[in-house]
Amino acid sequence: MHAHKHHDHAHGVDSLDRGETHAHHHLGHDGRSGKLVVALLLTLAFAGVEAGVGWWANSLALLADAAHMITDSSSLGLAAAAAWLARRPPSLSHTYGFVRAEILAALINGVLMLALIGFIVHEAILRFGAPRDIAGGAVTVVAVVGLGINLAVAWVLSRGESTLNSRAALLHVMGDALGSVAAIAAGVVIVLTGWTPIDPLLSLFVAALILVSAVRLLREVLHVLMEGVPLHIHLENVGRDLATLPGVLKVHDLHVWTLSSGTVALSAHMEVANLSDWPQQLAAAREMLARSHGITHVTLQPEVIAAAPLVRSAWPRSSTERH
Repeated sequence: MHAHKHHDHAHGVDSLDRGETHAHHHLGHDGRSGKLVVALLLTLAFAGVEAGVGWWANSLALLADAAHMITDSSSLGLAAAAAWLARRPPSLSHTYGFVRAEILAALINGVLMLALIGFIVHEAILRFGAPRDIAGGAVTVVAVVGLGINLAVAWVLSRGESTLNSRAALLHVMGDALGSVAAIAAGVVIVLTGWTPIDPLLSLFVAALILVSAVRLLREVLHVLMEGVPLHIHLENVGRDLATLPGVLKVHDLHVWTLSSGTVALSAHMEVANLSDWPQQLAAAREMLARSHGITHVTLQPEVIAAAPLVRSAWPRSSTERH
């Protein structure tokens, strides 16, 4: 039984609500897919040139950087498609819409990074065992141009909204920049000294740097997919803040999770003293959650229970109450 309902969506699926009070907020995304498309075109345009020169010059560092840029192109394409897909409205079969598409794209990006690292390490080991003559001058020139392209793409991406998906794309580009720097260093050393092992050696160094970032990204993506509490949210603080609202006796069955980057959802049961006060309590809860915790997608269910049973993970109104 409910005394108040509030919906911020105009979609037909909201009319199917039964047994809970929802405070929905629009889950739409901005037009950041355009920036991803620009980044995709810039990286793809130069990747073929770099790969051809790297193959001709026998430079693993340049080949690895080219492979990374090609991987980025496919990853950025997935990111752009996910950003477009996420703007589709909710439907009867997908009531949250497709906002999780960008999370899946970020996961694919991370896996592709691991595959790229495996390629670099494998080729580097082969090069240590069988050194090759490398055209250091050509490597240096092309790597300098590649670094300029990477910095331009990073600038384009950094001007958009920071999301898990855009961070994954930016992470790829920064890895490209490191690959270009390594290729420049390898080319310079080979031109000056003729010491060719520097090429696979610097490739391994870049692979290690990419691995650290890739593992960190994949851990965050998996945390979201496992419906973990967002890392910046303290669940106990949220529960206590809800429990201390006027007329609220206890909060239980509290869940906080991430729908997509920048969109945090919450659901909870709230035991109240008087159901007639629920409209005001709901408005106060929504305002507090948005202001203090940045949570705007809220589902709250009021309950009036004379003698509440023992409930695990409950937040009483008073800290002196014992369960």
